[in-house]
Amino acid sequence: MKYLETNKNLNESARILRKNMTPEEKHLWYDFLKSYPVQFNRQKVIGNYIVDFYCKTAKVVIEIDGSQHFEKETVEYDGKRTEYLNGQGIEVVRFLNKDIRNNFENTCAYINTIIEKRMG
Repeated sequence: MKYLETNKNLNESARILRKNMTPEEKHLWYDFLKSYPVQFNRQKVIGNYIVDFYCKTAKVVIEIDGSQHFEKETVEYDGKRTEYLNGQGIEVVRFLNKDIRNNFENTCAYINTIIEKRMG
């Protein structure tokens, strides 16, 4: 298994983000991912990035995107970030805040499908 590099300078930022999760991140974490049968980490440092949720076993990142992710600079940043993560063999799955708020059960079912597919 390939070792993932982490920028240790981001560890404090990741801790702060864990303490200040958005309502949608909290909902997904506490009501689904925290007790998921395969371990997830929240606000995980991978390379020079902090991802919302990471499943090491399946090599899947789950991102919950707010409206700021539609701004040109953020779209470019997210593209570079996804390219980096894909290069590490990690699949990035993105959801909108409204997916968590309005379609939670189907969002969780989709995450489950992705994890099962990635794990074979």
